[in-house]
Amino acid sequence: MKVSCGAKSGSNSERKSKVLGAASVATIKLFKYHFRIPFLLLLIFEAGVLFLSSYLGLVMRFGEVALDLESLGFPDFVSQASMVAFALLLGMIAMGQYQAEQTTGKVHLASIVLRVSISLFLGTMGLMIIYYVFPGLYLGRGVLGYSLLSSLVLLSIGRLIFYNTVDSSVLRRRVLIYGAGEPAAGLICNAGAENRLAPVNGSYIIAGFVGVDGEDSSVPPEYLVDVDEGLLNYCKAHDIDEVVVAVRDRRNKVPTLALLDCKMSGIDVIDFISFHERERGMLHLDILQPSWMIFSDGYGASGVRQAVERSFDVFVSLLILTLTSPFLLLTALAIFIESGFRGPIFYKQKRVGLNNTEFNLIKFRSMTTDAEKDGKAVWASKNDARVTKVGAFIRKTRLDEVPQLINILRGDMSVVGPRPERPEFVEQLEKNIPYYRLRHRVKPGLAGWAQIKYPYGANEQDAYNKLQFDLFYIKNRTLLMDLLVLLQTIEVVILGKGAR
Repeated sequence: MKVSCGAKSGSNSERKSKVLGAASVATIKLFKYHFRIPFLLLLIFEAGVLFLSSYLGLVMRFGEVALDLESLGFPDFVSQASMVAFALLLGMIAMGQYQAEQTTGKVHLASIVLRVSISLFLGTMGLMIIYYVFPGLYLGRGVLGYSLLSSLVLLSIGRLIFYNTVDSSVLRRRVLIYGAGEPAAGLICNAGAENRLAPVNGSYIIAGFVGVDGEDSSVPPEYLVDVDEGLLNYCKAHDIDEVVVAVRDRRNKVPTLALLDCKMSGIDVIDFISFHERERGMLHLDILQPSWMIFSDGYGASGVRQAVERSFDVFVSLLILTLTSPFLLLTALAIFIESGFRGPIFYKQKRVGLNNTEFNLIKFRSMTTDAEKDGKAVWASKNDARVTKVGAFIRKTRLDEVPQLINILRGDMSVVGPRPERPEFVEQLEKNIPYYRLRHRVKPGLAGWAQIKYPYGANEQDAYNKLQFDLFYIKNRTLLMDLLVLLQTIEVVILGKGAR
């Protein structure tokens, strides 16, 4: 049986010593959010490095005298260093430094240094705001400068080592896929991948696929395995940590007792939708069933939660408006000048919000005034000829979206949520895409999980793909997740991801 497609082979006992234990905890769920254990450990390690860098900054600034913190005027050094570490760590999160996607392909030291530098710059900007509000936490310009230098060197070296070891099989669980139809075949990597059964940055390695009677196989024959000796015996013999049930129609096709034996023997059993949710941060629409959504956790919306979310929306909106006000004034002036001092600065458009209620979304105008002169709604496209020169810049930097904070203050939108769509498109998409109407059971957002996980949507297929991320967010949304989405949106803005 061939299951590695380029992976190194080894004896059963060798695989067992490498995989068992660590591989079974490759992810952990905290506050409804799945964290990869390697990246969570990296975050904790780097938090300690950032704290230590503040002390290294003292040593570099004052030498051996740094041992006497009180004589140097740093009686609250622990609080000061903790705040530096906290702010810089937020900068790292904002640049997506703890997402598995960052290790895709070969990682060079130059790219690591660049991303860490940007992260530290963002964290330093946050520190300036903190110091303005809490001046007693100020660490000192010279010490902070040396601390940032130490952080850059230590984080860059540490990450270079991490990226060269993160793909170790010790960090991955071995899974057996029960099923070989189209859903199961979707787990096989692209043909150009070094190991088609071990996704890049995935937390698992596929040990094989089990064909099911009455189901057409979409998996290459070399990946199919024989479990005639019994499912539990096969799992024990091949060090399987988890069985993923990927059968579209489970009636009379799922060996309930055999799966129960596996579960009772310490082997995890998970359905394909939950597996996809955990590994890819999305709900697989092709086999999503209403019963699964009804009986799974999530989707709650208590009165207290709504009040907290509303307070969060108002606070964040006012903060962003305050910080970006100079840029907003310059943007408005640039649009007005480009239009010959006569065109509208803002653009209002009907969008669908909570419970299918329509509202007027406000944006800076980025297209010509006759962009839809025939009155027909048109998807935005790449290199759209209707976009003005100023419009191209503000779309790239997302400045055109900032006026939507007014919609948030009005209560039409939230800071984080699915992007609001036009009524003309919604009517079409609800007919053609299952569960599309569910995205309107929460307020639309300025930023969103789908926006940081999927590029700009410009057609019905994109809407289908993005809905899988939107449904994941609706099911698992918490205040922590909203904060993570906001921070990671900074990376999207800085790198111009998905802008059109």
